[in-house]
Amino acid sequence: MSKWTTQNMPSQAGRTAVVTGTGGIGFEDALALAKAKANVIIAGRNPDKGAEAVARIRQTAPGARIRFGQVDLGNLVSIARFAQQLAAEEDQVDLLINNAGVMMPPKRQVTSDGFELQLGTNHLGHFALTAHLLPLLKKGKRPRVISLGSVAARNGAIDFADLQAERAYNPMKVYSQSKLACIMFAFELSRRSRQAGWGIESLAAHPGISRTDLIPNQASRWSFNGIMRHAMPFLFQPASQGALPTLYAATDPQAQDGGHYGPDGLGGTRGYPTLERPPERAQDIAVAARLWEISEQLTKTSFR
Repeated sequence: MSKWTTQNMPSQAGRTAVVTGTGGIGFEDALALAKAKANVIIAGRNPDKGAEAVARIRQTAPGARIRFGQVDLGNLVSIARFAQQLAAEEDQVDLLINNAGVMMPPKRQVTSDGFELQLGTNHLGHFALTAHLLPLLKKGKRPRVISLGSVAARNGAIDFADLQAERAYNPMKVYSQSKLACIMFAFELSRRSRQAGWGIESLAAHPGISRTDLIPNQASRWSFNGIMRHAMPFLFQPASQGALPTLYAATDPQAQDGGHYGPDGLGGTRGYPTLERPPERAQDIAVAARLWEISEQLTKTSFR
């Protein structure tokens, strides 16, 4: 996969892809998939941003099959409604990219369902979305689910004693936990799919350190991370480059079910896609199984 780019992406004609997140990595994923002839649903909370993303993609790729789907990953009712609407419009889903995220709000916030915002959006929202879309994914052609981790997951730990950060809230610690949970979900979904014969491949990917709006939108502009993002942009690779590991995992025939992909340079912070050793904690099968069970209980969903 030496220096793999979107030029190496196989045609996605005849495939339906759902991508969460209308900006940053999500936008670049949707753009590349649309250019590769996929039927793309770019999903997000804000209809105005969704319409803008669709218009930009159509301007760059005339004739692209792209539309916006409204979903709030911090709202379980919204997630169920989105899945029901999609089932009425599509016979199958071949690709689901669980990309949208929240990063390090300075103060603890909760979703409309009462979950801590980062865990609730980054992990639990995508967990519920995947569960609701499972029937459509089972009908897909070599269906794949890609879950977005982060370099921050390397320092993450699943704190079952305070999973929702109700006792103590540290923005970076909670963000790292949420992204570790996303990777563990990817691996556990792969294991359960193989065991149950669902035929769904599940992979994890991360964008390294990329130039997106995630940090300034969610963390204080004057926090360390916000200042670094605005004052030292050379440390961040373009979002189009950061999207490559996700796109490789999503589309390349050589991408491995249960694999973990990231950039190949500077400790996984930038570069081209490569198969990367996942964080050690992400490989704990017992913790992953417990997290799965708790996630089913919290989201009131099941994978069948």
